Amino acid sequence: MNALFFQYSLLLSRNNKKLAIMKRLIMILMCALPLLSLGAQEKKVLVAYFSCTGNTESVAKAIATEVKGDLYRIAPEKAYTDADLDWRNKQSRSSVEMGDETSRPSLADKKAAVEKYDVIFIGFPIWWNLAPRIINTFIESGDFAGKTVIPFATSGSSSISNAEKELQTNYPGINWGKGRLLNGASRETVKQWIKK
Repeated sequence: MNALFFQYSLLLSRNNKKLAIMKRLIMILMCALPLLSLGAQEKKVLVAYFSCTGNTESVAKAIATEVKGDLYRIAPEKAYTDADLDWRNKQSRSSVEMGDETSRPSLADKKAAVEKYDVIFIGFPIWWNLAPRIINTFIESGDFAGKTVIPFATSGSSSISNAEKELQTNYPGINWGKGRLLNGASRETVKQWIKK
């Protein structure tokens, strides 16, 4: 900044039209610099995730570290037990929820404050080739208008494509980013995906 003032004082000492124009340009630039820095603010990022076994949680933590985002655990009001998660038992809690498209398990905490974020990553395990119904509860409990939402998932055998397609169909007003299945993803894999 001192160099600019020095150059400016040199310009003042000369009577030349070109120098007068340069002087004006410098003054304009000096006034504009603080305004330019306002537009350079980084986007606020939230990494929200639902995880019962820790697989999705570890990926969520890696993403949050990489994007310097806030981490938020999507938790059910009543925690899932091993019996609740038994996908072979058609009467288990998870089987019943996934068999009912209108099921919306209650959240333990409804204070994710998604409205203060620009980008929201939503992570979940794949259940029955879909996002668990608690993800619908989470989405329906917040204001996602104007947000970019990027799904990520973990799974023993399914891809994310069907879950991603269903979320996009059910919530067409959300600006969806391309999701990714991140089973056992290394930090480098997460880093490369984030760059895209």
